[in-house]
Amino acid sequence: MARPRQFDEEQVIRAVRDQFWDAGYAATSLEDLLRVSGLGKGSLYGAFGDKHRLFLRALREYTDTSGGYLREMLASTPRALDALRAFVMAPVGDPGGAAARRGCLMANSTYELATTDPDVLAEARRTYESTTALVAECVARAQGEGDLSRDLDPVETARALLAAQQGLVFMGRTGLDIDTLTATARTLAANLLPDV
Repeated sequence: MARPRQFDEEQVIRAVRDQFWDAGYAATSLEDLLRVSGLGKGSLYGAFGDKHRLFLRALREYTDTSGGYLREMLASTPRALDALRAFVMAPVGDPGGAAARRGCLMANSTYELATTDPDVLAEARRTYESTTALVAECVARAQGEGDLSRDLDPVETARALLAAQQGLVFMGRTGLDIDTLTATARTLAANLLPDV
């Protein structure tokens, strides 16, 4: 009879997610995963499969959680235009710049693996399309509130906002100082989301 698991699965996923996020997929070794999870090889692989399956699970949980936070932020902000501006400005939300330097796990993984790993490419497409749909709903709401021109296509506008935001994520990963990155974010938000 199999022994019951004696570890917190969510805690292990968070720990390995952070390892992959900080080091990247290729630079994360089995020893790193064992160290951060606190599990032995048999327990880790028995519960989660191989390194690739563990990575995909951590990535999916990250993107699902991030998507839920985005949905909540966009829906709960009283003025849609303010929510869209907050979305663009999100990569510079940490005044010290540590979050900007760390980047986004999905974006980092896309840069590292999407050309060689079809599973990561599929996850990236799923994530960016669902993000585009959420942002497009918010664009339409801003149009209905009279804050954005009705001539704008909500989906095209959402993709432009996502591209701008992901550009900021990329620039943050380069170590660009947070003040310069914040000024760039403000310029993007002002030009992409002007007051009508």
